[in-house]
Amino acid sequence: MNTLVIGSGGREHAICGAFYRSKRVLKIYCASGNAGIAEIAECVNIEPENIEELLKFAKNNAVDLTFVGGETALSLGIVDKFGAQGLRIIGPNMSASKLEASKSFAKDFMFRHNIPTAKYRSVNSTREALEISQSGEFGGEESPVVVKADGLASGKGVVVAENRAEAVGAINQLHNLAGKSAAKKIILEECLFGREVSLLMFADGENFALMPPARDHKRIGEGDTGPNTGGMGTITDSTLLSAAQTEQIINEIIKPTLKGCADEGFPFRGILFLGLMMVDAVSGQRSGVSSKENSEPPSAAANSQLQPMLLEYNVRFGDPETQSILVRLKTDIVEICDAILAGTLDKLPISWHEGSSATIVLASKGYPEKPQTGAVIHGLEKLQNDISIFHAGTSKNENEEFVTSAGRVLGVTSTADNLQEALDKAYKAVKNISWDGMQYRRDIGK
Repeated sequence: MNTLVIGSGGREHAICGAFYRSKRVLKIYCASGNAGIAEIAECVNIEPENIEELLKFAKNNAVDLTFVGGETALSLGIVDKFGAQGLRIIGPNMSASKLEASKSFAKDFMFRHNIPTAKYRSVNSTREALEISQSGEFGGEESPVVVKADGLASGKGVVVAENRAEAVGAINQLHNLAGKSAAKKIILEECLFGREVSLLMFADGENFALMPPARDHKRIGEGDTGPNTGGMGTITDSTLLSAAQTEQIINEIIKPTLKGCADEGFPFRGILFLGLMMVDAVSGQRSGVSSKENSEPPSAAANSQLQPMLLEYNVRFGDPETQSILVRLKTDIVEICDAILAGTLDKLPISWHEGSSATIVLASKGYPEKPQTGAVIHGLEKLQNDISIFHAGTSKNENEEFVTSAGRVLGVTSTADNLQEALDKAYKAVKNISWDGMQYRRDIGK
């Protein structure tokens, strides 16, 4: 079959890689792709927001299956438009995509369906948000609070303010950070403390199949410092969630979510991403560690006391979680897509490679504020076959050399029997790669 992947980053490179491994795929197109993706797919110069051109391309090139990488096309209704033309496409429809496209809609949805989450207020103006922040509703002057823009903001719409003064500053700057459209509505949210975990699943409207749990490292600096980014590295490891915690998440979050979607008229089909905070169930949500990464993994006893709270939904694969997850997928991704569309995920056994995985993101100088691009990338030819390199922001110069073209440039991914081995392999590979100003975190997985 012919497949079309929509997007241009490391996530889409990993998705294209999964289709490349399928025995059922003859041709892979990617819109718009990048220089790394071009090694395994034909890149098409159509942006993900240009749905009419994508629809025309899919028809003219006999595309049998389309897979949407990012949230923007989903929020614009690409699944509805492709479906209306009889084209097979993986992703939630426009109504279900509001779980990510509108944070206030998502929080209200969680409230309606008794899904455990932080308390919040949603307001329509900066003035209202400032009044609430000063009222003491979310604690005193030294209490942390989360300030969110309602709409899609490419990861720039959430600020974890350490105190009231920072919250006031974030509220006043939110239009500049996230854009006026995204920040038309503002959400103030209780700041939860604990350990963050990402749990993704395939969903067919009623049934679901879990992927290995992952953890992302959002901040640019080691020790979890500095501004948030799109993600500087991820791991997958079985110790991130116990069996009991996973069962609790299924019963308290996943099943109510899928039932709520169906009851409200938009059964969820595609990839559902849960951003979770595991909070201390004994001492309360405000004890333990904050959303900044801990330097040491929890003990088994401490981990057993952590309970899940839902921070957010994403309605697609995460980036760079996808890179760490899909390298462990054994089942043919086309078989999974068929089951999603047919509503038969419960009849398809999905298998994963045992062990752990790790992805180290290599970024340009100046990222995330003002990344510098155009630097020649050296050392990719030195890497071993057991290392996967996912291109997030690369192009080629006149000499056919890979050069940087965005803030996040490469994801270096490895798998191993345990997490430490996976991290060691990935970091060893990173030492072979260089360009002027390359930066990365040296504490992923810690």
